[in-house]
Amino acid sequence: MRAAIVGTAEGKQASAELQSQFASRQTELENMNKQVNDLRQRLASGAGKLSPEEEARLTQQGQRLTQQLERKQTEYQEDVNAAQGEVIDRIGRKLVDVLDRYARENGYVAIFDSSAQNSPILYKSTQIDVTQDIVRLYDQAYPVKAAATAPAQTKPAPRPAAQQQQPPPAAQKPQR
Repeated sequence: MRAAIVGTAEGKQASAELQSQFASRQTELENMNKQVNDLRQRLASGAGKLSPEEEARLTQQGQRLTQQLERKQTEYQEDVNAAQGEVIDRIGRKLVDVLDRYARENGYVAIFDSSAQNSPILYKSTQIDVTQDIVRLYDQAYPVKAAATAPAQTKPAPRPAAQQQQPPPAAQKPQR
């Protein structure tokens, strides 16, 4: 499922949007991490040379900065995970519909998600993998606009659902 979600045009676009959305915060974290490392290096190189007051001040400054960095990293990771979860959930719901239609049209009784953690699948043939077929069908059912923005992404959702019911008979005939 994850490979299919990431492989769709909508998944690729959402991934790029998430990267740009969190880029400034990631840069901020990298800068804070550099400051912490610089302070540690300054303390290490000044060992025995710094006055006790200066050493205590730098140590305390490093501890405060480290705490801020850890707090911001935790918040950042929680926000990234939540945003990724929303994308996966949004695309995943539509992908399940496409997968259901694909399975019925092609006579599959079961299709397993081998990417799931703790998957009960002990063996799978590498000859049968429907991921790319599902990605292709998803992209046909839910086309992505080239200049889509967050508001534009919420509007097209109802349209593909209506299109989803009509195209399968036309798509089914050429496949058989």
